[in-house]
Amino acid sequence: MSHLYHLVIKYPLSCLIVVVIWILCLVPVPENPLSRISLIDKWTHIAMYCLLCVVIWAEYLKAHDHIDRKRIWPLTLLAPVLMGGLIEIVQATCTNGTRSGEWLDFLADVIGVAIGQAIGILLARYFSKG
Repeated sequence: MSHLYHLVIKYPLSCLIVVVIWILCLVPVPENPLSRISLIDKWTHIAMYCLLCVVIWAEYLKAHDHIDRKRIWPLTLLAPVLMGGLIEIVQATCTNGTRSGEWLDFLADVIGVAIGQAIGILLARYFSKG
């Protein structure tokens, strides 16, 4: 439990975004005017995962004097991609058909992570303390 506490203290906004993503991906989405926009759900996935990665990078840079490559990549790359895959599996198997797991949603998650990584690396170059 202390590791989870440490994670929440060090990355509060990132943890909040993770919780919000899980909620948004598991609750049924009612029909609305945005539903008419082509691929809106894919754009939403890209935006959510990009934001998550950028915020993780920003909180990491704020909390550390130098970048530990062995610690940053699992946090900013591996964890969000695994979370996106897990969410799609949960949607496909645990939502009684109210949500569906889709490979294209997972691909959109990965694209968002990649964009977030690129932005995070740029942040690291400009704001790194060491």
